[in-house]
Amino acid sequence: MKFGTHYAYWTGEAACDFAGYANLIEKVAKIGFDLLEVSADHVYHMSADELGKLRELGKARNIGFTTNSGPAKEYDLASREASVRDAGIRYFEKIFDNMAVLGSTSLAGAIYSFWPCEFTDIDKKGAWARSVESLKVVAKAAEKRGITVSLEVLNRNETYIMNTCEEALEYCRQVGSPAIKLLLDTYHMNIEEDDPRAAIRSAGPLLGHLHVGENNRKLPGMNNSINWKALGGALKDIGYQGNVVMEPFLKAGGPVGDSIRLWRDLSDNADEQEMDRKIKTSLVFLREAFA
Repeated sequence: MKFGTHYAYWTGEAACDFAGYANLIEKVAKIGFDLLEVSADHVYHMSADELGKLRELGKARNIGFTTNSGPAKEYDLASREASVRDAGIRYFEKIFDNMAVLGSTSLAGAIYSFWPCEFTDIDKKGAWARSVESLKVVAKAAEKRGITVSLEVLNRNETYIMNTCEEALEYCRQVGSPAIKLLLDTYHMNIEEDDPRAAIRSAGPLLGHLHVGENNRKLPGMNNSINWKALGGALKDIGYQGNVVMEPFLKAGGPVGDSIRLWRDLSDNADEQEMDRKIKTSLVFLREAFA
């Protein structure tokens, strides 16, 4: 397994430019990570020159890149409007092209719709069917470029399309592409799954990506609301050798904090140096728990 973290851990701001990512590559390398999870929308908007330079910086520090997407409503692959679905397909095709320049082969997130969900038009059956048909096209583009797309299973407060591993497995079956897998997240599983370990075992070889965080999105090990060693045992049972990416959110405020509904500080007012220490401690804890 390779271990990484989401780029927005240190800030509630969604924006991050080339210089910001260059600094993060250095930071996560010093902490001991293998991966940095970057925003797909940032990758979409970056130039080939910037992406190529980030790839070289990553190589120099032995840092790989996974790409995370919560697409905007204008790219909704489940939209009732065919023009919006087409825009979403083109959007992801360009992301795939830019990921190749960056050297990233893993796209993860709730790309089957848009995020954050507004819950203003809840037609699960219709949205599911439209989304599946869109993903079939997206999957072909991913296959051509050697990219794995892992669809994130979100809790009921963030989507209505798929909330459990069982639903995600059926969705993947209907898309029917080797490029399409699923993403389980310990935070979302804690809400929706009767037994997260059973969900991992059920996912088996279709588990393409794993997000980790405590029940309130703190760093793994901060409150031990989740039985990390037991989850590690389930990962061992399925022979999981994929990516394990922390998606912790401790800082309230900003676009990220507002989007995930974080209204209080969970960091104990930590400065950047203390945030570094906290996540390094968590990384050591997680590697041991999953060993």
